[in-house]
Amino acid sequence: MFKGSITALITPFRNGSVDEKAYQDFVAWQIAEGSHGVVPCGTTGESPTLSHEEHKRVVELCLEVAKGKVPVIAGTGSNSTDEAIALTRHAKQAGADAALVVAPYYNKPTQEGLFRHYEAIAKAVDLPIIVYNIPGRSVVNITVETFARLAKIPQIVGVKDATADLARPLQMRVALGDTFCQLSGEDATATAFLAQGGVGCISVSSNVAPKLCAQMHEAWQKGDLATCFAIRDRLMPLHDAMFCETSPAPVKYAASLLGKSLPDVRLPMVEATEAARAKVSAAMKQVGLI
Repeated sequence: MFKGSITALITPFRNGSVDEKAYQDFVAWQIAEGSHGVVPCGTTGESPTLSHEEHKRVVELCLEVAKGKVPVIAGTGSNSTDEAIALTRHAKQAGADAALVVAPYYNKPTQEGLFRHYEAIAKAVDLPIIVYNIPGRSVVNITVETFARLAKIPQIVGVKDATADLARPLQMRVALGDTFCQLSGEDATATAFLAQGGVGCISVSSNVAPKLCAQMHEAWQKGDLATCFAIRDRLMPLHDAMFCETSPAPVKYAASLLGKSLPDVRLPMVEATEAARAKVSAAMKQVGLI
């Protein structure tokens, strides 16, 4: 259903507000560069600090540009189940192809709580759901056993796995079969994830290197491992730089170097430090992006 290089889109700001023109231009550029899908309002898009009105508007702006060209997977997660349902309903009404729903953060629910959270969303909205498992930011890890339960719900079709555990995709493949869509959430290990049973990556780095990221996945799909691995190696300095400080500050600075966005982020996020900017600039030059 979903595969290849899918960009977790940044949300450009200007004077404290969403820069709608820059955002739509950015989505169009992603498509022109070959990205295989886009995710508006993921955490890379600073969804925690978007108002509900802004969140909905950003999804709509993305769909105006991308609908019918590449899949649009709208971020609709929340640590409130009712709020996640409301955002998922809006994504459905707006025309999104799927919803990306992060594990409830801070609440620290049990595995049963996690199951019921996703079950409730799936029952409320008839839209494909990709579960976003990122223990480092949500403080809960959805187990393979819980995924086996969730996969029995028709609307729950895949996972964005940001555990950085490369045994997980193979464990999931054995437990759930090969029809459950496994997408990596870790750029640096994306090709290893593919080898373990994944089919793509929801990427931060593809915000600034969309063509290279897409070409890497296309080479993998064709069995052209030499090209795939050459691009993998070339991109590694960029992956390191994108996470030298808390994302998305580094990637927004990288996008500013390309003239795609201002480096502005919203509190409690702050702009990349001088040290981080130097590392990002050096990586961008090394990869050949600037």
